[in-house]
Amino acid sequence: MPNKTRIVIVGIGGVGGYFGGLLSKKYTRGNDVEVVFVARGEHLKEIQNNGLTVIKGGENFITRPYLATDDYNKIGVADYIIICTKSYDLKQTIEKLKPLINHSTILLPLLNSVSASDEILEILPHANVLKGCAFIVSKIKSPGIIENSGNIQKLSFGMDGPIGEAVLYLKDLMLDAGIDVTVSDKISTAIWEKFIFISPTATSTSYFDSTIGKVLEENPETVLKLIEEVKNLALAKGVTISDDISGKTLNTMKSMPYEVTSSMHRDYLNQKPQTEVESLTGYIVREAEKLGIAAPTYQKLYEGLLKKGSL
Repeated sequence: MPNKTRIVIVGIGGVGGYFGGLLSKKYTRGNDVEVVFVARGEHLKEIQNNGLTVIKGGENFITRPYLATDDYNKIGVADYIIICTKSYDLKQTIEKLKPLINHSTILLPLLNSVSASDEILEILPHANVLKGCAFIVSKIKSPGIIENSGNIQKLSFGMDGPIGEAVLYLKDLMLDAGIDVTVSDKISTAIWEKFIFISPTATSTSYFDSTIGKVLEENPETVLKLIEEVKNLALAKGVTISDDISGKTLNTMKSMPYEVTSSMHRDYLNQKPQTEVESLTGYIVREAEKLGIAAPTYQKLYEGLLKKGSL
């Protein structure tokens, strides 16, 4: 591998901030590994001035990356680019990343959607794009501060096929930084199993305007129907998933703190101009229609969320 490895994390929110923070903390001297943060606005200013604070339970640490910037032209060619933006920002992010990418650069999207890798390849058909997903309950608490409030913080990435040496090297760098990471040559299973959790969670908390605990208490049948409908879509697409995925997903939801909600719900609460409704809810409606399978619960909640977004 090269003498110096440059890892760029784009989007220092709940996912990028937590995992990027661990990488930056481990490789803070930048001798062998340079960790670069791409962030925006007040959050970036705070990181540049005071470092990034990561809180997990009663513990916290402050880390300063090799570089924190919003100027892609200052970064140079990257060995690895970990993309942690919202799904609606993906296309414009990829355009900006072009100067950082050469024939050996590896891109790893860690978005909530299941179609991120395909969307990147539409823009950069010759790029080395992995598939990946993160299991974590984490958010920006305030500018420069990331708070991980869950009991799970795992990363999975890989390919549907053979894994190369450069991918395994990234795994080793992450393991050394204390990240709970697995690499798979059947990554679509992990991505869809996460999506079967995240999509019903985001859709139901946003539609009912409630925390996950309250939704499970007051609307358990709706949540179960959402899980079944997205599971049926995965099966219709030929994805291999666990036989007991519905029960596992429900247990994961129940194990979350009562007051936790989804990032999509937070965007609605904050009246953001864009949410992830198209990638987390509308996607199921559109794909189910294409494949001729029923998704009536998703259809109903999607229509309700579109109305909510246009109020």
